[in-house]
Amino acid sequence: METEPLLTGSINRGIEDYGSQSRNGHRGEGILKTRRLSYSVTEDSCCLEGDDEDLYVQQAVVFIEDAIQYRSINHRVDSRSLRFYRWYYSRIWQWGLGVVIAVILALAFIERPSSLTVTSDLRYKQPPWEPPCGLTESIEMVCFVVFALDLGVKSYLIGWEEFRKNKWLIGYIIVIAGSVIDWTLSISMVCDENFRVRRLFRPFFLLQNSSLMKKTLKCIKRTLTEIASVILLLALHLCLFTMFGMLLFARGENPDENGEWEAYFKNLPQALSSLLVLLTTANNPDVMIPAYSLNRGYSIFFMLFSGFGTYFLMNLLTAIIYNQFRGYLLMSIQTSILRRRLGIRAAFEVMCCRGQSKTSLEEHVGRVQVETVLQVMRRVQMKSYYRQAIIVKAQQYSDGYIQGEAFQKLFDELDKDRIKEHPPMPVYGSPLLQKLQYVFSHYYFTVAGNAVALANVVCICTILVIDSNKSIAERDDYFLEAINCFFIIYYLLEMWLKIFSFGWGGYLSYRSNIFDGLLTVLLSVLQISIFATYRLPYPQWNPAQRGLLSLWEMVRLVNMLIVFRFLRIIPNIKLMALVASTLVDLVKNLRAFAGILVVVYYVFAVLGIWLFQGAITAPENMSSISNSSVANSTTNSTVECGSYEQLGYWPNNFDDFASSLVLLYNIMVVNNWQVFMDAYSRYTTEWSKVYFVSWWLTSSVMWVNLFVALILENFIYKWDRSHACSVADVERTGYQTTVQHMFREHIQEPTEEELITKLHQHPHLHLTR
Repeated sequence: METEPLLTGSINRGIEDYGSQSRNGHRGEGILKTRRLSYSVTEDSCCLEGDDEDLYVQQAVVFIEDAIQYRSINHRVDSRSLRFYRWYYSRIWQWGLGVVIAVILALAFIERPSSLTVTSDLRYKQPPWEPPCGLTESIEMVCFVVFALDLGVKSYLIGWEEFRKNKWLIGYIIVIAGSVIDWTLSISMVCDENFRVRRLFRPFFLLQNSSLMKKTLKCIKRTLTEIASVILLLALHLCLFTMFGMLLFARGENPDENGEWEAYFKNLPQALSSLLVLLTTANNPDVMIPAYSLNRGYSIFFMLFSGFGTYFLMNLLTAIIYNQFRGYLLMSIQTSILRRRLGIRAAFEVMCCRGQSKTSLEEHVGRVQVETVLQVMRRVQMKSYYRQAIIVKAQQYSDGYIQGEAFQKLFDELDKDRIKEHPPMPVYGSPLLQKLQYVFSHYYFTVAGNAVALANVVCICTILVIDSNKSIAERDDYFLEAINCFFIIYYLLEMWLKIFSFGWGGYLSYRSNIFDGLLTVLLSVLQISIFATYRLPYPQWNPAQRGLLSLWEMVRLVNMLIVFRFLRIIPNIKLMALVASTLVDLVKNLRAFAGILVVVYYVFAVLGIWLFQGAITAPENMSSISNSSVANSTTNSTVECGSYEQLGYWPNNFDDFASSLVLLYNIMVVNNWQVFMDAYSRYTTEWSKVYFVSWWLTSSVMWVNLFVALILENFIYKWDRSHACSVADVERTGYQTTVQHMFREHIQEPTEEELITKLHQHPHLHLTR
């Protein structure tokens, strides 16, 4: 979960000057070597005694934790507030807050219209279970109380003056207040209201809890204005070809030649819709077939439209969206880097004050004791390997003091890759055991295991092809089970030989071995279960079902696990390993971008329910039919070919939240999305097309293009960094592929003067020259 910045206003001021030079032409190196900042929590000087000296350590610990998480340091710094602050950002509270957000978002699946049915098909859907009035409302109120507590804690920690500058916290108050008012109206009407406006407010709770999501949203908002010209050009292209099409395919005297006009260009809305769908290639070549059947020259019109619109303007739009978004995102990441440097600098300043008297403070050049740094680092909550690296680097200063610039460089360790060292292999005294250890720990032994796994998959595929047309009674599972037994025994032997060679610690230090070992143990357990239930295999082995699963179902489960186990080859192929690690990093580090998509899905799904719930109804003659093939044969004879009804798209509707999400996904993929747009325009009004086009622009044009671009950015970043690495190095290296690291080389470091200026702007930490 991304951490929430308690202040954005003052940090964002002057972002355009980050990394710029000072007015006299230098970058301010060594400024603090001739200038010292005095410090006080109130208006007093830096001189504190006794237990108060521990306050400096607490502040330094919190500032460093802020720097690690890219948080703002503009919060209260007294002892009680710091303890409260660390509790608020503890893993327990942040995970608990995340669970509350997930719960309130998930209520949409239970509330009326409920999604608790086996199928969403309008023909066979049974009345869903509706929760009694007050059940989901009680859960909502608990969530609102937690959000109000969260708001109160944030407001207290940053103070009133900074709270007034924070638009997100002000919006937090408005959303909670509006939700509570709507909740009260819902209870007063005994949950019988038509619209729950607070549903649209719920995604706000997800947004406000992630600083990176808010950065992304701000960048998207700025990007929209930058791409307006390309959108206008695309609209102009669409309108011009629509006019040409209506003139070219106007209604003629011969009814046999009016097929194109009748199907696609009968009026302006229909012509616009036809060409807009063609822009996505969803109705190609259907849209041109009536005209192309009469004259092959008509194909030039459609090819020119698609060539210029789809392959030029749409790709140009993608490039501009990515370029502009990347620029704004780079500015936001610049803010994050400033926060890290500012937090580290603030920690250095307060540690310098620890134990200093007024007189020594005025004469002392800015530096901090190594022992103080070690004391602080032992209390900082961070990953152990980074803490150890920083401590080792700090202990190398033999004079016992660290200057400001050197202190900043200590935390460069946070930007470095973690190289995981494998435990040493066990030592055997016997020469025979040593030779066996050498053989079974060699890379070629793993290659041989991969070849055996491939042979197992090939055997399964061969038997499945042979038995594809046989019924279960005609199949002989003896050969497949015998083959599986042989390979599973080999997998067990391979696992134990690797454990013998590497030792338990060394074996488990490889992620590929963990994956391989877990599946091997699971396969062994399943195989033993088969023997215990159906005994050993023999020719014509097809006993009757004795347990929860039949023999064929258990064999299929074993085969699926064997096929899945074949993925063990991925770490042994460098390009595959990079692709797989890129996907894992996307899940871990780019979830903020996916979070925005979740918000958009949620909002459009709620709007879709409001606008189109119950708009499409199942035909009456289908209400008592349970066989889908009979149902389709009945309806297909009376409806237009290629329509919603003829294609049997009945499960795709806006009658509940879950089916709305699936329908929105199908539209985002754009294959046959014109079928849904046509159906709802027939069942409601032509204005319904605005909703579908808006969703297509938001999801497919804007967000999917951004997500693809960020996938490319992530992959290129990892490819460049691992270009000189071997397969083993890729396995051992834990890349820190966060968004900040991806754009790190394009970001300028803030100057000393900028850091000092920001420290003087701190609302609770008073620094004077």
